[in-house]
Amino acid sequence: MLRPAARDAFLEASAVRGNPSSVHTSGRRARGVLDESLARIAALLDVPRSWVIMTSGGTEADNLALRAVPQGLHAQDPSRTAVAVAATDHPAVLATARSLTEGAVPGAAGFEVRELEVDRDGALRSSAIADALADGTVGVASAALVNNETGAVQDIAALAARAREHGTLVHTDAVQGVGHVPLPSWEDVDLMSLSGHKLGAPVGVGVLVARPGVPFAAFSTGGGQQRGVRSGTLDAAHTAAFAAALKEVLVEREEQSARLRGLARTLRDGIRGIDPEARFTLEETAPQSGHIVHVVFPGADSDSLLFLLDERGVDCSAGSACSAGVTQASPVLAAMGVSDAQARGALRLSLGWTSTERDIEILLAALPESLVRARAVGALMG
Repeated sequence: MLRPAARDAFLEASAVRGNPSSVHTSGRRARGVLDESLARIAALLDVPRSWVIMTSGGTEADNLALRAVPQGLHAQDPSRTAVAVAATDHPAVLATARSLTEGAVPGAAGFEVRELEVDRDGALRSSAIADALADGTVGVASAALVNNETGAVQDIAALAARAREHGTLVHTDAVQGVGHVPLPSWEDVDLMSLSGHKLGAPVGVGVLVARPGVPFAAFSTGGGQQRGVRSGTLDAAHTAAFAAALKEVLVEREEQSARLRGLARTLRDGIRGIDPEARFTLEETAPQSGHIVHVVFPGADSDSLLFLLDERGVDCSAGSACSAGVTQASPVLAAMGVSDAQARGALRLSLGWTSTERDIEILLAALPESLVRARAVGALMG
């Protein structure tokens, strides 16, 4: 949902006429709005402004990090022919990395993708990291700060400690984590992806934060904007909205995190009371963000459960919301050792800055009947 502060910043910036790349008076005014917004984003993230590359969202930011950077590194050092990514990462990371091996990217043939194994709680196995990086050919290692499906929190510092031993750059997709858990130290990461709509900014804006020494192959050509990585006219209005939303999210993080953890506890307790057979994918003691509750209802058909809850005004999902509307067996759960049969009836419940106790009450009121009907469908489907 769009935050009022982000909406106001967008409308105010939209009223400024001009192309930020132009040198005439209108262009300079628009450039002023853009520069001020970029400076605010950089200050909020505690980085120099030159590190901030605006994108159309988290997916494009991940594509830059996992496609343009490995190619840029390979051009500098031909021995860097591999990338390593967490097996539970978002499709924007995994599919992008895999595209390097499939001939889909000109000049990228011959790259190897090494998927890093995780344990039952979704945490990277230290042995998997060590094995993947040992030969020194991995240019970029990537792991999401917070898993978008289960809420598992990754130990980015531990990954970085191994990566530094081999000269490997570290990327984290922090889209799901910003505002919910502390961001990684800049001593540990070289690249970080953020997405506006997760903050309450408009859909269609994101950021890739990148250290100045990170080499990129040109992602798009034209006017040479943004370090020559991503050419094109910069969008001052969306940048202003992103800055306004980011400020609120970071200022409110501790308070909102505590509030959402409380709602999550209420939600878990209510689910246990309704269905003692329900299995939570992560125990409460596992490292996780408090705003995602992932639960499996044995015997229930996930699709039916989603539709039945939707009829009662509950928005939820079975997995990633960025998979082209296709419901399929979760590769995240599979990587965590959960079989397709065990994962039937999976439900992902997310809480955000607009979530209230009333929202929890609505879900818990709708759940009993929805479960009965979803399990009836599950029984028919065998």
